[in-house]
Amino acid sequence: MSAERLSEYRSKMQKTVKVLSNELLTIRAGRANPALLDRVTVEYYGAQSPLNQVANIAVPEARMITIQPWDSKLLGEIERAILKSDLGITPNSDGKTIRLIFPALTEERRKDLTKEVKKYGENAKVAVRAIRRDAVDHFKGLQKNSEITEDDLKDIEKNIQKLTDEFIKEIDDHVEYKVQEIMEV
Repeated sequence: MSAERLSEYRSKMQKTVKVLSNELLTIRAGRANPALLDRVTVEYYGAQSPLNQVANIAVPEARMITIQPWDSKLLGEIERAILKSDLGITPNSDGKTIRLIFPALTEERRKDLTKEVKKYGENAKVAVRAIRRDAVDHFKGLQKNSEITEDDLKDIEKNIQKLTDEFIKEIDDHVEYKVQEIMEV
């Protein structure tokens, strides 16, 4: 009975973990990753378009991303968008292709990035705990209206806590993996 009632909250917690993993993809570790450019948009025919929809993005080497726009007129626009973004990398252009060369991270920058990763992880944990609180409040309301018994409420609260612990551990695993990836020299 409680499993079907908890599926809504499980799916909300899964979405929270998915958002965290997408945020972690945009944090630069030691090597180049095309997901770093997911937030970069360029003006294309009067509309803001994601970079990966107007250009071919490739990673020919561990520390380099190449961007080849499908329309060569976009080269300057793409360069401006990259400069305005929070990547902190200056694009190099040869008139046809843009190259982003990622320097090795300094020890200080690695520590800053791990702090940022841990902050994202903590925000995800807060979101999961808020979902737990909403679930418990919902079921307490059902018990108050005599729709479920007090014993059912105790079982449901126990299951909600198990679910929360499961997702907190998953968040910790994501954060730990990303921290190891960043600190890898």
